[in-house]
Amino acid sequence: MSTNLVNYMKDRLHQGNATAANNVTDWSGTCYVMPLLGAFIADAYAGRYWTIASFMIIYILGLTLLTLTASVKGLQPPCHSGVCDPTRAQTAVVFTSLYLIALGTGGIKPCVSSFGADQFDESDESEKKRKSSFFNWFYFSINIGSLVAASVLVWIQTNVGWGWGFGIPAVAMAVAVVSFFLGTPLYRHQKPGGSPLTRIAQVMVASLRKSGVKLPANKSLYEITRESAIRGSRKMDHTDQLNPMDKAAVQTQEDKINGAVSPWRLCTVTQVEELKSIVRLLPIWASGIVFSTVYSQMGTMFVLQGNTWIATWAPASRSRQPRSPSSTPSASSSGFPSTTASSFRWPEGLRVGSGASPT
Repeated sequence: MSTNLVNYMKDRLHQGNATAANNVTDWSGTCYVMPLLGAFIADAYAGRYWTIASFMIIYILGLTLLTLTASVKGLQPPCHSGVCDPTRAQTAVVFTSLYLIALGTGGIKPCVSSFGADQFDESDESEKKRKSSFFNWFYFSINIGSLVAASVLVWIQTNVGWGWGFGIPAVAMAVAVVSFFLGTPLYRHQKPGGSPLTRIAQVMVASLRKSGVKLPANKSLYEITRESAIRGSRKMDHTDQLNPMDKAAVQTQEDKINGAVSPWRLCTVTQVEELKSIVRLLPIWASGIVFSTVYSQMGTMFVLQGNTWIATWAPASRSRQPRSPSSTPSASSSGFPSTTASSFRWPEGLRVGSGASPT
């Protein structure tokens, strides 16, 4: 949806370049923040299936409303001589639909790939290989979808109409929703494991309360005997990094005497390693901020700059002539990264899908 959205805001909502780019950036940022909420709900309470199912409905409601704003008289901004003048109510409906889509994205984006992974048994060697194949084809399909959106869909929005340009994704999403629900009897489900924020807080509090405790030389830290203290998760092996956090899993003499100990005082190795994993990811996350800042310009200022080009497939494009239906829309420039990513992913996905061992 973001590929050509800046042009929609500029042309149909009559916004200036800076305002349109800022609104698209805010909306895109919301789409990337919302998965934190969706992932938390899925892992802590609802499970991945019900999170996907619920947020899919919200997503398709947003798409449907956005399609109506571009095709239904009254919701569609009136335009005269190529200049549109939307009312405040019409603009509000557009933004309502967009942020419904952002909310729906929050429940779908973090759960779909992991829910797909839940369908494969890690203990079965053949299913483990098929799981790798699933991820290859899954991300290959995403890149192909991005390429189609940046080429065919953008061309339709530019040359046919915004109603068709928004309506086609709405229909495609409706088909996806129906397909998802039809497969319900076949799915494997992982039970939600409770709030990860609570477990993280427990490790931090327990390690602070035991800051004066020495780590045992034999690294004998507390862990339960059954599969895992976290429902729907497996045990994690101890690592030697970030050792101060290990104090949360040190079982003192007082803990042994008291028997059942509060999780705010004694945590399992798996809980500690869960927090360690998050801390290790923080530098990777931080290093991506600058890249994301630059990458976000592809859907905003890069497209607006492209509007000044006279780019056509025909050699005559060098002459300053009106844009023809064969012209390349400026928003289609964002399809090049998808093309590159797909070309690199295709051979790997093909090899794994044909039965070869994954690399």
